Amino acid sequence: MTSTETSPAGTRTSGRIGDSPLRPDGTLKVTGEFAYASDLWHDDMAWGVTLRSPHPHARILSIDIGEALAVPGVTAVLTAGDVPGENSVGLEHQDTPVLAGDVVRYQGEPVALVAADHPETARRAAKRIVVEYEPLLALTDPRKALDPDAPQVQPGGNLVRHLKVRRGEENPSAPVVVALDFEVGMQDQAFLGPESGLAVPAEDGGLDLYVATQWLHVDQRQVCRALGMAPAKVRLHLAGVGGAFGGREDLSMHVHACLLAQHTGKPVKMSYNREESFFGHVHRHPAWLHYEFGAERDGTLVYAKADLLFDGGAYASSTPAVVGNGGTLGLGPYRIPNVHVDARGVYTNNPPCGAMRGFGCVQAAFAHEALMDELADTVGVDRVEIRARNGMREGDHNITGQLIDSAAPVAELIRKVRDLPLPPEPGTERDLRELPGGVSNTTHGEGVVRGVGYAVTYKNVGFSEGFDDYSTARVRLQVTGGEPVATVLTAAAEVGQGLITVEQQIVRTELGVDRVVVAPKDTSVGSGGSTSASRQTYVTGGAVKAACEAVRASVLGRAATLLGRSGLRLDGDKIVDVGGEVLADLVEVLGDEVVEETVEWRHRPTYPVDPETGQGTAHVQYAFSAHRAVVDVDVELGLVKVVALDTAQDVGKAINPDAVIGQIQGGSAQGMGLALMEEIVVADGIVKNPSFTDYLIPTILDMPPMKIEVLEYADPHAPYGVRGVGEPPTISSGPAVAAAIREATGRALRRVPIRPEHITGV
Repeated sequence: MTSTETSPAGTRTSGRIGDSPLRPDGTLKVTGEFAYASDLWHDDMAWGVTLRSPHPHARILSIDIGEALAVPGVTAVLTAGDVPGENSVGLEHQDTPVLAGDVVRYQGEPVALVAADHPETARRAAKRIVVEYEPLLALTDPRKALDPDAPQVQPGGNLVRHLKVRRGEENPSAPVVVALDFEVGMQDQAFLGPESGLAVPAEDGGLDLYVATQWLHVDQRQVCRALGMAPAKVRLHLAGVGGAFGGREDLSMHVHACLLAQHTGKPVKMSYNREESFFGHVHRHPAWLHYEFGAERDGTLVYAKADLLFDGGAYASSTPAVVGNGGTLGLGPYRIPNVHVDARGVYTNNPPCGAMRGFGCVQAAFAHEALMDELADTVGVDRVEIRARNGMREGDHNITGQLIDSAAPVAELIRKVRDLPLPPEPGTERDLRELPGGVSNTTHGEGVVRGVGYAVTYKNVGFSEGFDDYSTARVRLQVTGGEPVATVLTAAAEVGQGLITVEQQIVRTELGVDRVVVAPKDTSVGSGGSTSASRQTYVTGGAVKAACEAVRASVLGRAATLLGRSGLRLDGDKIVDVGGEVLADLVEVLGDEVVEETVEWRHRPTYPVDPETGQGTAHVQYAFSAHRAVVDVDVELGLVKVVALDTAQDVGKAINPDAVIGQIQGGSAQGMGLALMEEIVVADGIVKNPSFTDYLIPTILDMPPMKIEVLEYADPHAPYGVRGVGEPPTISSGPAVAAAIREATGRALRRVPIRPEHITGV
């Protein structure tokens, strides 16, 4: 399958598994009619604003809210003492204050809240809050975090997690040894919809929170902890999400809006502006990596050593899991008999870091793919073939000793991208828009060199290391308006990836009905888990499939009783016997009855790795991808134009082929962005570029054409054989771009994003 093989307009199929039906939110988003969280409104609402620390590390000596309270229109000003429950929340570890009370640990940490009848009034009042700070020594270099004399960011020390992976010989040797150091900058999720929500007091004394998020139930748990309220009193509803990519897994304005709503007795809306959004969510961990490969003279890997250091910032967020992924997957999809890996995450007084698409594997891939190129050049083997020679295959064991028990087509993927047609070589007359610098007219082709680079990677799917990863689905079947209608209820967040469409496709496939309603997402049904880790089609899809199977069994049982027959099955909206003879309509069998089933579905269990060796079955599934990048580089000015970014990926089963292509394209854009331009610049704990003026992301003009090959090697352990799709392209695209720039320039380029001065040396 290629990117051009999608359903043409006007010929969309019915919307079952393998089709590409139109998404119900697609037209609304294109026309600007879709309601995002920032569009939430209540006639009687107040507006909430957060006051944030200007210091990366300081002691709070006093807070004077008097002048703020005196501003006309202000209805509440709150500080840490007004938090009725526990003043600590967190995704994995409850170490993050709702409002800082004694100490602030990063620039932008929330200190106080204001509610007023107008957002500008609330902002003016927040500026009148007088906070007296005593600046403290800030730890901003993670490489010094574990020094004995380093300032302690958290009471228990600066180490969040140290993961060790040991396999094979303790001190292996090899005739060829290559090594490098690599650095990866801090990337932002850069979702376009800012953090927004509306908290509404309810008549029962509880609250309804409408919010853009990735995980309703884990948000609910944290909000309840801070408010000191039972889950039945705190109901969360998914509002329209304008992108997520991991940045909405942690709380932002959730508790703050609820606190203000409690104190004012009025609905309270909070919506961050773009600058505040940069301070209001976690980012991708910057990383410092040292890698060493030992190999035979033909390039066959003998051993690998790696040391990975992740800057987690001031609070834990998902740093332990990022370290887990970086350590267990950080050597890439290769067969390596002897392994020595240390992965660490540390606290600093830099902005908190957590989940972002690719989750620990992105950083590592830049290093292991750069080193594979160096190994290939050292031993004189083609850069594609050295990956194919060492690539995992089904039946292999990875570095944690886990059996790869489904397809692992590393060699096929990397050779497929190599064999795709290359873009034509440039002629003597070139359109400025095709050159580095574009219409800025910096070059007419002089000083422009073309390079080609490759990368192959793999990524775990779902939650790992023994986490109880499940999703809940409720499916209801009844007759409405003379035809069967199915309703599916899950709490799995739709964040733009197309989950609602997938849920409908599964129900249509399993129950044969055309009308499928997806109920609004909220906490009235059991947890759907997080929309992250490329897991929702697998896990929530599995739950919906299982609930449909239970509904179908109930319907067929009812039909068997009514018809006095056994061996019945559903064929569309007909009840048929084993020979296919139609015996009844589904509508007749259902009558006035409502058939409803709820299923809590889990994938195969995973297990914690051994603390000393890192050995164990840590992950449930792996997804593989490969990229080839073609770049033109102006070596005199350091400007880069990505000419092509082609890819091959195994998706197991393309539930929705158009959506698969979209996920691959979007993920590739984010990987390319990190390679070339995306970085939150932090100096001494201070963010220097919290805006889309200075934090650059690829636009449609930056994205090149993409040839996409989709493989469908079904995973026998997954519903429909699916594999996660969204993350692998983010992991392999960036290293391929970096490799292409290295080939064009001849420079080592051991840091991303690659800046012009790295290329020119000036």
